[in-house]
Amino acid sequence: MKTTKRKIAFTIEKTSTGFSAYSDTYAVYTTGSHISELLTNAVEACNLFFEDQGIEIRPTNIELEIDLKQFFTYYRVINAKFLAERIGMNETLLSQYVQGHKKPSRKQTERILTGIREIGQELSEINLKYQS
Repeated sequence: MKTTKRKIAFTIEKTSTGFSAYSDTYAVYTTGSHISELLTNAVEACNLFFEDQGIEIRPTNIELEIDLKQFFTYYRVINAKFLAERIGMNETLLSQYVQGHKKPSRKQTERILTGIREIGQELSEINLKYQS
């Protein structure tokens, strides 16, 4: 088996049982109850797809993508108004992206994603106090 540097994008959709994902480039589909399981299953599905070609796919080859509307529907804990303020974006513009009325440019998408990742990083570093 030879490893590849090829990146395989999967579009994620939220389902009632977790997530589903598919590749627009290859006939590869998978599901998972959570994102880490989805990634594991995507790697396995890709390795089955490329088995005859002797190509090995690793998690670093997989890119999971979700559209803004689904992201904000599923992750309602992230408030679009707060995010817009945080990244210095017009709230109405971000709302139009979230509702699917407008498509963000690559630069705007990166700006939004950077803000989301910064919030996630901050949240992961916080410890909550509890009363005993």
